[in-house]
Amino acid sequence: MELRTASSPKDARYYDTRRLREEYLIDDLFRPDEIKLVYSHIDRIITGSAVPVKQTLTLTAGEELRAKHFCDRRELGVINIGGKGTVRVDGKDYPVGPKEGMYIGMGTEEISFASDDPASPAKYYLNSAPAHKTYPTVLIKREGTPSDDVVIIKDENKKELGSLEEANHRVINKYILPGQVETCQLEMGMTELKPGSVWNTMPCHTHDRRMEVYLYFGIPEDAFVMHFMGEPTETRHIVMRNEQAVISPSWSIHSGCGTQAYTFIWGMVGENQDFDDMDDVAMKDLM
Repeated sequence: MELRTASSPKDARYYDTRRLREEYLIDDLFRPDEIKLVYSHIDRIITGSAVPVKQTLTLTAGEELRAKHFCDRRELGVINIGGKGTVRVDGKDYPVGPKEGMYIGMGTEEISFASDDPASPAKYYLNSAPAHKTYPTVLIKREGTPSDDVVIIKDENKKELGSLEEANHRVINKYILPGQVETCQLEMGMTELKPGSVWNTMPCHTHDRRMEVYLYFGIPEDAFVMHFMGEPTETRHIVMRNEQAVISPSWSIHSGCGTQAYTFIWGMVGENQDFDDMDDVAMKDLM
């Protein structure tokens, strides 16, 4: 597990491109038959991936957590951006299809990841946060019939926003948030841009009470997303390629503009779970 320390906005003002990428970019995710985890001291979030191809992968606590099991003191969110797969949680199998997710509660002991077809492996994206209470483990689907352990994303949590004229026509799918999937602090969702749109989260904002991590994907090899970060009056950028993630401290804006449409997963942890608790930044105030 890779460790990242927290950073100060006063220091980040002087980072060059290399240092910005060292501090905030999470690269080399989704390696075949590996689990990769990055532990950030910013709100203690763990970001990672699991890509089972020829073997089933088991999630362990590692030396860094000083725990017997990964979820002894943590909750876990999972979204699959690859082919069909199966997540086993304490002996129960959950079929997780493309763009389906899971919430796995504190106290879970066994978590393993498998793919149905090695030629089209599942690609599980992971966000985890410290937890203080156990909430039920559930499978999260966009469509279908709900049950005791299957949650269907509510219509009000599939929001179409923006316009093609503003180059930000998009659909926000909220997977994990209060009122749909209860958690201690973790929230996750997926935003899909419509063809012809390239901007996300603009006008931009910060939220001192939560940090955020973005995973960008669905980006062709010859395309990229310019991710904007930093204090509103000290903006910086990081060039993002396909299936790379970026850490956004609570003091930083987090917006992106691509060379074409793309999709990204957002995960938030911190002081509260109020999705609309944002400190908006006027366009005229950005520097």
